[in-house]
Amino acid sequence: MHGFRELSDRGWPWLPVAARGGANGNADITAGDYTDDCTEDCVKDKAVLSAPGQESGRCPAGESAPYAVHDASEGMSDVPEALGDALEESTLRSGLRRYLSAAQLERLEAVTVGIAGAGGLGSNCAMMLARSGVRRFVIADHDSIEPSNLNRQFFFEDQVGRSKVAALRDNLQAIDAGIRVTIHRLELTEANVDAVFEDCAIVVEALDGVEGKKMLAEAFMGRKEFFVSASGMAGWGGPDMRTRRIRDVAAFVGDFASDVASMPPMAPRVTMVAAMQADAVINHILGPCRPEQK
Repeated sequence: MHGFRELSDRGWPWLPVAARGGANGNADITAGDYTDDCTEDCVKDKAVLSAPGQESGRCPAGESAPYAVHDASEGMSDVPEALGDALEESTLRSGLRRYLSAAQLERLEAVTVGIAGAGGLGSNCAMMLARSGVRRFVIADHDSIEPSNLNRQFFFEDQVGRSKVAALRDNLQAIDAGIRVTIHRLELTEANVDAVFEDCAIVVEALDGVEGKKMLAEAFMGRKEFFVSASGMAGWGGPDMRTRRIRDVAAFVGDFASDVASMPPMAPRVTMVAAMQADAVINHILGPCRPEQK
């Protein structure tokens, strides 16, 4: 797409070595910028911005409803005045005050995180970010919940058959009713991915296929404030999980070897990688955690 060289020797056959870097897109990312950190062990083609307390992804009649429905191609630049910028206090937020300073909570709440995919990675990553204080999300996925998803995805039996993005929105708002979730029920493509995540400073890649991962990396790595991707989480046991960072531009997590085409996706390793993605996002927003930092 952009003439990128491939990083095949690092277990990421699709990952570009040379990429647009920085806010102006004029700083190349090279192999020398990579560092490795080891860890020990619902309306089709529409976006729905849901307000707390709403139970459905359908837009109620009337302009006064705290809902906005947009074509995915339009982005989300027009946020209803009824929602405003300030997010209200919640039980979760009051609990987080025991662990995080007011400044840290404000930083977490100010960032809009985009999540491409609402399956095993995306749903669990969103859940962990929500529990950590992130309260603004844009989530895109075209799929519906199937019984085979329940072994590893943040969904429940009574949600089978529902749109993943709509169900995930409800589950996140069950954690914190003040969370704002913009959902896009669509298949992400080169034609729509920029518009879908236009308002996101951080984008998390949580797609299944290699082509989708490559598309997201080429679209956002070096253009967004931060990009997180994953590869290798199949089976059980298996290789150690690792985090590979590219300066402060991107992080890549996983075992970089296992493949769900030959091994089953199981909850422990899938959620492990989702947790590493969420941790990379939090680390980017708050900076490294130090003793007595609060």
